[in-house]
Formats: sequence, structure tokens, C-alpha cells
Amino acid sequence: MFIRMLTKISEYLPREIVRHIANLIIDKLLNKYASINVDGYENLKDVTRPIIFICNHLSNADGLVLNKVLSNENVTFVSGVKLSNNSYTNLGNIAINTTSIIPNSPDRVGLERTIKLLNERKNILIFPEGTRSRNGSMSEGKKGVLLIKKLTNASIIPIGLSGTEKLLPINEDDMAKENFQHAIVNVKIGKPIKIQDKDVSETKKEYETRMLNILMASVAVLLPKEYRGVYSGVLKE
Repeated sequence: MFIRMLTKISEYLPREIVRHIANLIIDKLLNKYASINVDGYENLKDVTRPIIFICNHLSNADGLVLNKVLSNENVTFVSGVKLSNNSYTNLGNIAINTTSIIPNSPDRVGLERTIKLLNERKNILIFPEGTRSRNGSMSEGKKGVLLIKKLTNASIIPIGLSGTEKLLPINEDDMAKENFQHAIVNVKIGKPIKIQDKDVSETKKEYETRMLNILMASVAVLLPKEYRGVYSGVLKE
């Protein structure tokens, strides 16, 4: 109820006040509904910054949970522009640091903003699948993350996330009708991924496909088997 009230009056209040209130509400909701387990913090200890975090995508709660988990990393989340267009989900964008991008399109402006953040040595988090999974399992990643890595040479850290699809289930009709439910959420942070050189026998397309598979498989291996989806067959555990 209070979230909907804040949504209605947010355009009349200073953004910093809205952010403060929204963060208080989100923290209260996560403390009430989410039991968050985190594994792998030690993998961040000696990583060269900036970092591109990559993660599977299950729910509109993903960014809220990961913002809490990565609170010491000052992460900016690359989010789909439609979240900003919905006054309800835009509160999440206000509460955490975000930069918007148009999914599944050559969004040059959004890409330039993302690269600028990394060049300023700020960490970002990308959901390479581009959209939330409708069945909990991973779908094919998009190649944009490879271009961002190439243009910035940032470190890449994979994260496997499970349980948020139960914490804030998808409502296909209206995101504003999504409600928090009690759920156990598991976050597993992996080791840095090394981008390999292109083989002389590979075409550019073959190389990009191979590298994208490596990146996405590094996320999948951190997940329970039922979440791995199309990347189950490319894992080397």
C-alpha cells in the first residue's frame, strides 16, 4: 500500500528523498520476505576493478537483492528501459544505481553510457539474457557484454542467482501487480573469467559464440541444475 502511495507522489518530491524512502521500504521487504544466502565473497578480494558482474535473470527483485549483496561494490545495474517507463518499477531504478538500455537493439547511447561508467572505474552488473526467465531456466545470452568487455577491458565476475522467481513472481499482465512472497534466495559469486584469444581457424562469429558460451556457462555452473537451461550441455564441471 505504501509503495503505491509513494509511486503516486514521487514525481512531486526531490529524487534523493524518494530514493531514501524507497530504500527503507525495499530493505524492510527483503528482511521480511527473503532469506538470502551468499557464497563466494572471497572471489572478489583480489579482482582488478572495474568489474562487469554478469548474472542470470529471474525477477524484478534480482537487482534489489544483488544491490544488497554487493553493497560494498557500488554497482550500477544495466536495466531495460521499460522499467523506467513503469512508475511502479521505476522506484527500484530510483532506489539503486541504474543505467538504462534498450534490450535486443543496437542502443548506441545506452552502450556509450555503460562504457563511460566502466572507464570511470565504476562497477556494473548486466543480465546478458536481456529479459527475465519465464520458467526459471537460462536462455541464450546476448553478445553485447562481449563488446563492453572488449572496449573497457574490465574484469568479469559471474553470479548465479536462484529463488528470486519465488520472492517476486512475474505478473505477465502488469508488473505493478507483482507482490513479494516468502522465499529462500541463493546468491553464488564465481571467480573471474579469463577471455581467451581468438583461434586462427575461427571466424569472428565462431569466436564470439564460443566466448559467450564460456561466459554464460560460468554463470550456469553456479546454479542448481534445473536453472541451467540451454547452457546445461556446455558445462565442464
